[in-house]
Amino acid sequence: MSNTVEAAIPAPSIAVHEAEFFGRLAGDWWNPSGSSAMLHRITPVRSALVRDTATALFGRKARARQPLAGLSALDIGCGAGLMTEPLARMGAAATGIDAAPENIAAAADHARAGGLAIDYRATSVEALAATGARFDIITCFEVVEHVADRDSFFAGLAALLAPGGIAILSTPNRTPASWAVLIAGAEWLTRRIPRGAHDWKRFMKPAELSEALVNAGLSVTATHGLGWSPASGFRLGSDLSINYFLVASRP
Repeated sequence: MSNTVEAAIPAPSIAVHEAEFFGRLAGDWWNPSGSSAMLHRITPVRSALVRDTATALFGRKARARQPLAGLSALDIGCGAGLMTEPLARMGAAATGIDAAPENIAAAADHARAGGLAIDYRATSVEALAATGARFDIITCFEVVEHVADRDSFFAGLAALLAPGGIAILSTPNRTPASWAVLIAGAEWLTRRIPRGAHDWKRFMKPAELSEALVNAGLSVTATHGLGWSPASGFRLGSDLSINYFLVASRP
């Protein structure tokens, strides 16, 4: 498949104003000191979680040069490809979708410059699911809090997951701590996250996200908190109060 850019297909799950907001950041995604600096620091944690979870499930060696070779992977809400590229470098046949065509253009340009063959599409989960596509691995990081129709979104995500596959999602928890850290701290005070990037009321608690995935036909198999310390930076842990990962499978 080629790295083509097409207009995003309208879908119930896509909030147009959200797509436009993040599309305006397209040119800065790959700047490690820019508006996506925090995502650059979190990417190694995400990549390790995907690698370790997938290799354990599919019987691969986590330390192999390309531990995901022979598997297909979909990165939903890929932005400019910060997580999609690690999936490809780990050997997966990687696809990235995003509602903002500007992000897809930036992602395709960056992949091309790095010699990576990634199938990028400006489209929705509903439209991609309608093609009959299925993937062994689905990543969906910091996306669900920006979705319009969640029922439609999770139904599409579940339909895209192949039998025996895994979906790994991350999102902020809806707690006073997440408001203090992500909204008051990161957006208003330090400006490490673009102001207006989040609506705290749209954050999902782990029980809410788990219920949504189960209602879509998936089984939640693991939960991890995302923490930070001055000594070690971002790391996985048991504290779910600010941000967390859920791992789900198709029975």
